[in-house]
Amino acid sequence: MRRGIKEMDLILQRFAEAHLDVMDDAGLKLYDEMLSENDHDLYQWVTGQVPPPEAYAKLIEDIIADLPKTSA
Repeated sequence: MRRGIKEMDLILQRFAEAHLDVMDDAGLKLYDEMLSENDHDLYQWVTGQVPPPEAYAKLIEDIIADLPKTSA
């Protein structure tokens, strides 16, 4: 999958590889719907710049939780 923002390619690919094979049909449908959203919106949701819509809040939370942790 290629999106408009390279960072979203990396973030979503990592999440997909780790979780899609265990998601139920409802989870997959929601993930597919989220992928239809604008890349800039997705990036702002994942980076915490803007809160995600309620429908995607848990999914975005799961995506964020899957991101590698960096040390300062």
